[in-house]
Amino acid sequence: MDVAHELTEFLGQVEQRLNALLADGDVGPDVEGDTLMNAARHLCLGTGGKRARPMLVRLFGGVVGVPAARLVDVGVAAEMIHSASLLHDDVVDAGMYRRGRPTVNARWGNIVAVMSGDLILSTALTQLSLLDARVVQSGLAIVTEMTRAAIAEVEARGDMNLPLTRLRYIAEGKTGSLFGWCGKAAATLADQPEAMARFDAFGRHLGVAFQIADDIRDILGTDVGKPRYADVHSRTPSLPILLAVARDESLRRKLKDAWAFSVITPERTREIGNAIEATGAVEASMAMMNAEVEAALDKLGAYSKDAAGAELASWAHKLAEGIAHQVKGRAA
Repeated sequence: MDVAHELTEFLGQVEQRLNALLADGDVGPDVEGDTLMNAARHLCLGTGGKRARPMLVRLFGGVVGVPAARLVDVGVAAEMIHSASLLHDDVVDAGMYRRGRPTVNARWGNIVAVMSGDLILSTALTQLSLLDARVVQSGLAIVTEMTRAAIAEVEARGDMNLPLTRLRYIAEGKTGSLFGWCGKAAATLADQPEAMARFDAFGRHLGVAFQIADDIRDILGTDVGKPRYADVHSRTPSLPILLAVARDESLRRKLKDAWAFSVITPERTREIGNAIEATGAVEASMAMMNAEVEAALDKLGAYSKDAAGAELASWAHKLAEGIAHQVKGRAA
């Protein structure tokens, strides 16, 4: 398997399918365009999305020998489930920018954003209905898990005493569950139960690492298109924040006072962000991220010896190396 060539070709097919599925639907007479599909295209197409989930689907499928043609619908569904969750997240967070562009809710309003997300999700599940019923059932279970994790995150807002086990539950549910499903679905099509379990576990650990990396980038200010210390401003108890307040009681009091106000000034946000960095919480978070990456690789086991499996392992290593490089760049 020429991994790079196969991935490029596969992602091109996913992109074509997404374009076709997000064309204007049946909007009735005397209507110039489909508002919901316009909103969906605004997020999903040509906006710099990494297509990480379709890529994972193709690599997992390559490990167990599933033809690429059978994986396209799975990759499309995974990307659309992810996109629907982003639309809903931006409404909950009142996010104004994503991937360097105005969010759907900023441009069209919350109602369009929520309903567009619902439409994308239903389209994704319709695509899955063309496949093995087991893939549909596991896909529905993942949507449920993601939804529960999303509300758990909302309920955790402003909670500086949030247990790290609860934070991990949120990260696994919001990110890791869909990463794991990408592998589980591919292995289901191959009828390989061991691969189903191992791929699911690999994806879940990697998704948690992925989320920790996002938390670190927020503190470092290296997340393109997202303001630095956004988690501080939105009262989101990220891993670095929780580790920092556990190390510094004065920081805990400052953050508690700041979060008590409806608006946190940019100056106050920067002051608290700098204090979080000073505790060494970024380095501690990076160590926990690396532990998740290693756990993911352990779950992948012998499957990493295949060319596609080696690429999965490489992708995991690159995540860790990228964050390490950013931390070193900050210290330089």
